[in-house]
Amino acid sequence: MFTLLTDLPDFAMKPMKTGTKIGLAAFVLALVTARYWFYLASEVALPESRVWFVVAFLLAASLGVYAFVKRTSWLGAIPPIGAIVIGLFLPFTIAVSSQSVEANRVIAVGDTIPSFSAVDGSNNAFDSSSLNGHLVLIKFFRAHW
Repeated sequence: MFTLLTDLPDFAMKPMKTGTKIGLAAFVLALVTARYWFYLASEVALPESRVWFVVAFLLAASLGVYAFVKRTSWLGAIPPIGAIVIGLFLPFTIAVSSQSVEANRVIAVGDTIPSFSAVDGSNNAFDSSSLNGHLVLIKFFRAHW
């Protein structure tokens, strides 16, 4: 009626391979770092220096590669692949989207805004000249994705 654990076939009792354990750790590191990154982005609180994020993502990707070196099971290969993809994608987006601004183009508090036109959230045309004579707060959102 009940099967004891000792009665299970040998393949069901195999211990997890070292590479699979490392791959799981890499995947958890990548997910936790990505989750924290997107949390900070949603709060508009990304730090000026993103070095620690890049280090964590590249460490996750490196651990994912190392997991394959140490050998994983075929199912255990899924977490390291995820860690490699996440660990390389976000640093790549950070590297290709520079956020530098030329010093002569910076707008300071009290400056007149340059003229521009755009489409607002209701798909209506908007021109900055319509703001002349009004106090305006302009908030810019910087993100990397």
